[in-house]
Amino acid sequence: MGVSTRTRLTLWTRSGGRCQFCNDLLLGDLLSGKDELNNGYVAHIVAETPGGPRGDLIRSPELADDVNNLMLLCNAHHRLIDGHDTSQDYPETRLLEMKAAHEARIDIVTGIAPDRASRVLLYAARVGEHDCPVRHDLAKVAMLPDRFPDIREPIALDLPRCDFADHEPGYWDFQTVNLRRQFDRKVRDQLADGHIKHLSVFGIAPQPLLIELGRLLSDIPAVTVHQLHREPQGWDWRDSRTPAVLETSRKDGLGRSVALVLSVSATITDDRIEAVLGDAPIWRITVPEPDRDIMHRREDLVRFREIVRHTLDQIKTVHGQDATVHVFPAMPVSAAVELGRVWMPKADLPLVVYDENRALGGFEPRLTIGQLSSHANEARKELDHA
Repeated sequence: MGVSTRTRLTLWTRSGGRCQFCNDLLLGDLLSGKDELNNGYVAHIVAETPGGPRGDLIRSPELADDVNNLMLLCNAHHRLIDGHDTSQDYPETRLLEMKAAHEARIDIVTGIAPDRASRVLLYAARVGEHDCPVRHDLAKVAMLPDRFPDIREPIALDLPRCDFADHEPGYWDFQTVNLRRQFDRKVRDQLADGHIKHLSVFGIAPQPLLIELGRLLSDIPAVTVHQLHREPQGWDWRDSRTPAVLETSRKDGLGRSVALVLSVSATITDDRIEAVLGDAPIWRITVPEPDRDIMHRREDLVRFREIVRHTLDQIKTVHGQDATVHVFPAMPVSAAVELGRVWMPKADLPLVVYDENRALGGFEPRLTIGQLSSHANEARKELDHA
């Protein structure tokens, strides 16, 4: 009987013109009208004839023109599932699962409204001696079903290779300048001109650089910041997980240098702060059990922003306009970016952001945000030369 034209068109539509095994695009070949160039094959799951792969005396003729028994495949995978040596590796149940998953994904993606388009922004910088690239494929998957990439290629602000490690002084000057220049060239004007209406941000880097990325973005444009999860790996928000319980505390001290400790992904004890600032006031944002994978839910990041915003306001109220906030961060990558976005240049106190490096024996100041007072400038110089 064969497969009817109507059934073929239904299958091509359901599959989005892509191989339901490897997702390769096949539609261009169909439109060419040249059979010799057409790599799209309509393959039976239960064979059309009883003697074929997964064939059945009764079901084969019944399912021969049933779109639910058909897969759209490229040439290589059509041969694979029906091969004499490989067909047993692809039973009916496995092929039906693959078909269902592919068609469900196509349905979700094509159902997203056009106004949910977003530009993908990837940023990575060497952490220690390790390069930490951000995988574009995982980023795209994490956006669904809320957003989809508006263009094929992402904005990449990272460098293909940086031979500096983050304990070397040259690393910080090099990476900070590179980030600012690439942001100006690839992002700033497009945001200002309205060519980018929404950004989906994926970043892995030392925390001062992620905070600087957030400062460059600011909280004015529409931005979604994603969090990398390690177990299982991915950038998708996992809203079914238990909410993170964020807590704040305050310890009195002396002077206009105020410590803001963000002890969310790891514990930072007071003595490590005092080794840098002496008996300074310490404001702390933490969780009962700090962990690298603590921030799973969108609401966790929203709550973190709210607490940071309130804490910065409180520090200025308590310690005055001449104070400087010294930031000691140990937090998830998304929180680091959001800290930079929350900071307001006209309203907030200047920040000195630290990075902890075991090779150097503790926290080192790496980034200044905002205009330091003359007193704070002198203190910063002392810290740099300590």
